[in-house]
Amino acid sequence: MFLFIVFVSVYFGPTEAAADSSYIAAVYEHKVILNPNPHVSLSRRDALRHMQINLDVYEQQAARAAEQGAQILVFPEDGIHGFNYTRSSISGYLETVPDPQKESWNPCTEPGRYSNTEVLQRLSCMARRYNLYLVANMADLQPCPLKTDPSSSCPSDGRWQFNTNVVFSSDGLLVARYHKHNLYFEEAFNAPPQVEVITFDTPFAGRFGLIVCFDILFREPTVTLVERGVRQLIFPTAWMNQLPLLDTIQFQRAFSLGANITLLAANIRNDRLIMTGSGIYTPFSATYHHAQKGDPEEGRLLVARVPVLDPLWVGQSTATEDKLGGGESTSSPVLTDSGYCHRENCADPSPPAASPVPPSHHIFTSSMMYDPFKFVHINRTEGELSVCDGTFCCYLQYKWMAQGKRKELYALGAFAGTHTVNGRYALQVCAVVRCAELEASSCGQEVEEAESKMDFLLEGMFETRYVYPAVLAHRLVLEQPEKLEKTADGRVSMKHSNMTGGLVTACLYGRMYHLDNV
Repeated sequence: MFLFIVFVSVYFGPTEAAADSSYIAAVYEHKVILNPNPHVSLSRRDALRHMQINLDVYEQQAARAAEQGAQILVFPEDGIHGFNYTRSSISGYLETVPDPQKESWNPCTEPGRYSNTEVLQRLSCMARRYNLYLVANMADLQPCPLKTDPSSSCPSDGRWQFNTNVVFSSDGLLVARYHKHNLYFEEAFNAPPQVEVITFDTPFAGRFGLIVCFDILFREPTVTLVERGVRQLIFPTAWMNQLPLLDTIQFQRAFSLGANITLLAANIRNDRLIMTGSGIYTPFSATYHHAQKGDPEEGRLLVARVPVLDPLWVGQSTATEDKLGGGESTSSPVLTDSGYCHRENCADPSPPAASPVPPSHHIFTSSMMYDPFKFVHINRTEGELSVCDGTFCCYLQYKWMAQGKRKELYALGAFAGTHTVNGRYALQVCAVVRCAELEASSCGQEVEEAESKMDFLLEGMFETRYVYPAVLAHRLVLEQPEKLEKTADGRVSMKHSNMTGGLVTACLYGRMYHLDNV
């Protein structure tokens, strides 16, 4: 039975769902039909012909979702036009999306108001035809004041090009538009000049917030939405899986648990780029799909009934966040002969001055996700371990049910620092990983399969309140932790036992947002 001790209640509020209130959500993982020559510009007519092929699939899936009672349907990032365009070659795919905060427009019933909006019109009519809220991602063109304001942030060609989420109500009204803030090597697009924190309201589930792909790893706008009490996030993505810590479903689940929210995540399916993994996640449940190698499916529609979560009470003083986020010293649990110290009145709440790892446990450094983790091997059937990266320490109690344990090597790792490859962001991470081989240098490499099961308590003393927990098992199956706990002084612990499959990764992924630009 899953026991969830409110992971974020210290600073956000209750996790209960609204009484007797739920809705049916759907996400579609789309095997996008790509432009084979994305660096070559197409005419508007040819670009539309290409997009209509993908929109035909959307139409089919909207009908299927409606048949299953879906009230909201989410499609993935880049699902209509594809990717790998240059700034000029994407021009035929662009449409200007009006700001629904400034005007009311239903493209399906008022198609003549704006020219060159065929995609918007089709999406609007799709939402209207199937009587559901529809979220899609498309390429948006907006003029900017290059001539009237030369000092502005306008590109030299005098226009902004945005990676954009659009939302239509069940009658086809355009109700929200969000421009992606955190771009990931997207030559065709600009980041908006100001961060956009965009929400929309529905009659069946209240308020939703909008983010896209890489946004989920950064404070803006994602954490701002959560801190404003938004309990449901829409997440179109084109995510390339990267084990051991950032597989799609792994981090989608981790963020839902850590932020105490519902996440509707729709990914692209592209085997060559290792893109797959979509789901409907709440703090209590996960409905997800992760394609396996060689899976012939063209796509996957996921439909689930999910609870409407009560809006969060946001009354937390910033003093607590500033204290945790500022790197001030705090008390830390220690290993004792009788086990972990979880009590506030422990006799010695500070880690020992010397190395917290017994001399018999060799600490080594190995690269994981391009970061130099400090590791210690897990080489007994049960016991206690700790490992530190500087002053940041991770602690583990474990019982290892090894299946031919000499065939598999596990390690406990810690990292505190700034990740700088394919993005820059500050981290504190505790992780138990299955190593790829029996050599220390293989710890941190990508692994999808494991035979050994483990009961464990993983714990860290974090200098941030933004910690995202995940347990990933054999062949990329998610496990729901038995118990998660966060204390006011920054200690985060995750307990799990009775695994259904071998352990691939267990991690506490802490984001030090306040250090990203240091």
